[in-house]
Amino acid sequence: MLSDDPYPLQILLQVNGILNPKLANESYFYLIGTFVLLLLLIVSSGLFSASENALFSLSNKDKEELKETDSPANQAILKLLSQPRKLLATILVGNNFVNVSFVIISSIWLESIFNLQVSPILDFAIKVIIVTLILLLFGEVVPKVYAIRRGMTIARMMVFPLLFCQKLFAWLVYPMVKFTSIIDRRVRVHELTVSADELTHAIDITSDKTTGQQEKEILKGIVNFGNKTVRQIMKGRVDVAALDSGMSFNEMLKKVNELGYSRLPVFQETFDNIEGILYIKEVLPHLYEPEDFDWPKLLKPAFFVPDNKRIDLLLSEFQEERRHMAIVVDEYGGKLGIVTMEDILEEIFGEINDEFDEDPLNYSKIDHNKYIIEGKLLINDFCKITDTEDDCFDDVKKSSETIGGLLMELAGKIPFRNETIKYKNFSFTIESVDNRRIKRIKVEIA
Repeated sequence: MLSDDPYPLQILLQVNGILNPKLANESYFYLIGTFVLLLLLIVSSGLFSASENALFSLSNKDKEELKETDSPANQAILKLLSQPRKLLATILVGNNFVNVSFVIISSIWLESIFNLQVSPILDFAIKVIIVTLILLLFGEVVPKVYAIRRGMTIARMMVFPLLFCQKLFAWLVYPMVKFTSIIDRRVRVHELTVSADELTHAIDITSDKTTGQQEKEILKGIVNFGNKTVRQIMKGRVDVAALDSGMSFNEMLKKVNELGYSRLPVFQETFDNIEGILYIKEVLPHLYEPEDFDWPKLLKPAFFVPDNKRIDLLLSEFQEERRHMAIVVDEYGGKLGIVTMEDILEEIFGEINDEFDEDPLNYSKIDHNKYIIEGKLLINDFCKITDTEDDCFDDVKKSSETIGGLLMELAGKIPFRNETIKYKNFSFTIESVDNRRIKRIKVEIA
């Protein structure tokens, strides 16, 4: 009992009726034992919260270090992390079980000490505000902040208790994991998809004055990167610099010197018979060989890609194969041209020129709406130059990827010199043409 002397008890009970009149009948062991239990519960809540932050914030480097040692704790941590949904469900179930127990027991304990019926405001302040603040501060905020700095320590300390809790709450964790898996699959099926055009438009309307034009173009290039195919960025076979394997060694050296490329495709008789790729660095040790030197033996195997392959997939293949050039083929095996790593990167970062590149002469701008362009200019590049949507010509474009090819498809023939072809707000006037292709075009945008 608290005391057999009524005098101090009467003084306590006279404090505005805040203390429970039955407090004198409560046992010291009950009050202190319940308080100790509440402390254990708040510590348990903090440990669950800290373990969640500690385990799910482990970096790949931390996980690699765990794999290097065979200690039971490290292996147990890796086992827990191998099933993240099950681990998270276990932590949440255990944490909520502890928190609910803390709220219920603290409510009963406070009612045994205070006369909460005196004022609803006092009841609300003690049971809701104070208990919630204690739970948030000591059960969530402080433990999670500590776990950020001592993540590995907390992980090793809590790994075995969490394994025990997985078995203890298995009857509840298992259906939760299954249910969330079903919900996750349903959400993925019905998730909102945003088109590349919508993202491009979003970049335009959300860019502020501090966002430069170059940054906007890079962002747009990233958005459209996965939608473009090899055919849209390749260099056509007509414009490809290549070597004939029938050349003598001296002829080959002279040609290489004229072209100035670091790697060149090599064919036999026609471009359709590609024999391999010549890396110029492989030629350097043999510069003083006689003219009959068998230089085709220096060729490396060519890498072939279909023209409809997406360039993001090709970039991954280039990285895996450690290559910088590929020969583009159509569905019948015909050689359409080449595509390089530089061509892919230019789709994101724009034109890339090194100190050996000559200034591009594919187009020149006369005024704000007039251009002189080469017929071999890619449609994709033309759209960039004139700030036109990439899909502007999709409804009339068939197999062509250059402006010259597009105009021949629109005209249904090889147009004559000075002939004008109109499409939408574009007026194309043919300035130079031969019996095979369009060479130069004047473009006016209305």
